[in-house]
Amino acid sequence: MLELKKISVQFGGIKALNDVSFKIEEKSLFSIIGPNGAGKTSLLNVISGRYKPKAGKLFYKGNDITGLHPNKRPGLGIGRTFQNLALFNHMTVLENIYVGRHHLLKNSFLSGAIYWFLGSQKEEIENRIEAERILDFLEISNIRKSIAGTLSYGLRKRVELARAIAIQPDLILLDEPMAGMNQEEKEDMARFIIDLNREWNITVVMIEHDMGVVMDISKRIAVLDFGEKIAEGSPKEIIKNKRVQQAYLGEEN
Repeated sequence: MLELKKISVQFGGIKALNDVSFKIEEKSLFSIIGPNGAGKTSLLNVISGRYKPKAGKLFYKGNDITGLHPNKRPGLGIGRTFQNLALFNHMTVLENIYVGRHHLLKNSFLSGAIYWFLGSQKEEIENRIEAERILDFLEISNIRKSIAGTLSYGLRKRVELARAIAIQPDLILLDEPMAGMNQEEKEDMARFIIDLNREWNITVVMIEHDMGVVMDISKRIAVLDFGEKIAEGSPKEIIKNKRVQQAYLGEEN
């Protein structure tokens, strides 16, 4: 589904990413780990289009999207969440979800006004049905009308995930979806991510620092250190990798 070929990103004299390559298979749950500053979020920014690589190519479903504008990527089926919450805090939960579906709307303001009963009304019903399905899935139906900015941190994380799901993605990028959560909230989020992957058939690319979660739910893992990929493999292979132990998990006694 996704292939990165020798991706490099540089900010002045700092190399955020250096010749990073890997492939992500369709319907996989792929985690990216590494120390702070390893280049993990920069990598997601390349995939979502926020950063254009200095060198290398990015292929999605066999098509070169390296130079594609970020606004065009949701239409291809690429959704994401952010490390720092990026919700519209003055809007309700339901309105935030609708924002995630704006690229799916076919009727313009003018055509919608003229052909309300022929087009826009149907779209509105479809949007509401899909939003309710997402609310039910994430168990937040009871807060659909709550203002996003008034919610707890854990619930706002769910709302941001809901907005990303509303894009109807084939590939979803999750940047530290469990950061700042307590154990119960992490368990819930892990369950949602697993269900997205297995039941909704969405390919997941996740950055996460909780190694217990990463090793439990990932099918494959890539490890970055100082902008370079130092390992890739199954959770068992990553745990046994000496270079990963030295760079990220610590030396064995």
